[in-house]
Amino acid sequence: MARKKKEEPKGGGASWMNTFADLMNLLLCFFVLLFSMSTVDAEKFEMLVASLQNSFSIFPSGGASIGDGMMVSSGVSQLEFLDTYYNEGANSSSEEEGKDESQNQEEQQTEDDLKAEYEEASLKESEQMAESIEQQLAQLQIGDQVEVDSNAQYVMLTLNGALLFDSAKAELREDAIPLVDKLSTILQGYNSNSIYIEGHTDNVPIHNSKYESNDILSSYRAQSVKDYMLSKTNLDPAKIRATGCGEYNPIADNSTPEGRARNRRVEIKIYNSYNSN
Repeated sequence: MARKKKEEPKGGGASWMNTFADLMNLLLCFFVLLFSMSTVDAEKFEMLVASLQNSFSIFPSGGASIGDGMMVSSGVSQLEFLDTYYNEGANSSSEEEGKDESQNQEEQQTEDDLKAEYEEASLKESEQMAESIEQQLAQLQIGDQVEVDSNAQYVMLTLNGALLFDSAKAELREDAIPLVDKLSTILQGYNSNSIYIEGHTDNVPIHNSKYESNDILSSYRAQSVKDYMLSKTNLDPAKIRATGCGEYNPIADNSTPEGRARNRRVEIKIYNSYNSN
């Protein structure tokens, strides 16, 4: 019995065309992705090229540049200007980075200039305030009892604690009242400024029934000066703050009696308009 002749499949093409079509689809996706990128990372791009070369043999063996050889050994040539596009994209990215860096430097320079102008104006105002206060202290004949210093934030008046308080006490001495009255008169001229009153002590420990530590004593002394000044002036209580600093900000050596006497003090800081709340 004669064998039947095997029928050839109808329709379709050679099997290599399917492979070729898949390859073209991959290449199309690759180039669309490439052109959609706004910036090009050279290192990552080289890694992508190497990966495609190893996986699909798009480039001939040993090829390392996208401008070398043929894309497929007997198929479609590479895009003629692909390497040119890549180089221009990299250069454009570098130029943009350079512009951004230059702009950031200009902005930083402007910010630094404004900060310098602000500090200069603030320091100038403090110096003018200090000069005016020194003149008023001299007129009131208490210039030798008050130290005046200034910086870009405030003018600081320093009073010896022994002039204001008895040892281990926070009540103003009777003979200190005229001094505090005159200082209150000066402070009235700065009612719109923030004023900080700070109490300071030496490092000799204190412990009694009323004050447990130097911190507590210094706080009570600062508050005592604040309360008296408010009772004698129209200063805004919201702009005056009393703080106890204890022994932690010495201005002299606590190992000598003279140094400890200097550290027992009250500081009144009058902030300039640039630094007042």
